Amino acid sequence: MTSHRLPRLPGQVALPEQKSAAPSPARLDGFNYAPVDVVTHALLTCCRSLRWAHRLAHHRPYPDLGAVLAAADEAAYDLTPADLAEAMAGESLTLLPDGAYSAAHTALSAAHAAYESRFGHVFVICLDEFTPGEALDQVLVGIRSRLANEPEEERVVTADELRRLARGRLARLVRRFADEARHTGIRGPE
Repeated sequence: MTSHRLPRLPGQVALPEQKSAAPSPARLDGFNYAPVDVVTHALLTCCRSLRWAHRLAHHRPYPDLGAVLAAADEAAYDLTPADLAEAMAGESLTLLPDGAYSAAHTALSAAHAAYESRFGHVFVICLDEFTPGEALDQVLVGIRSRLANEPEEERVVTADELRRLARGRLARLVRRFADEARHTGIRGPE
């Protein structure tokens, strides 16, 4: 078989030869080939929408983490208002970091109560980009700013925060499946 490469000529730059993508170093065999009910149950810890979890579980196998996350985003964007309500019902209040003082507890409790009274569900925010020390401030700033939103605008913001939360949780879940697969020797079809 002959290679179709551009000749190396002075003053011209050829594009590098393209190779097919190698399997991801963090293999997805544990996630891809675990029983569907096990994966569905695990996915519900990422986003408590049955529709979202079933969709991801039933579209396996995925070639890499990026594909899983892209599928999760797509599934999240397709959630109906009822699916979002189901997912929101499974969320809990933001926890304060250990050692937070009691005034912070009071402020956060009051902010959560005001938010829930206005929008009818708990406040959801993804804090993956922040250190634990920044979390409380980000939650309080987020609640205060989002209390000014109209309900429809807040529904869109909440859905996006829920999607971002699910992405972070899913990435950690896939890594956990990969670690378990390494320890138990689970392998998919070769």
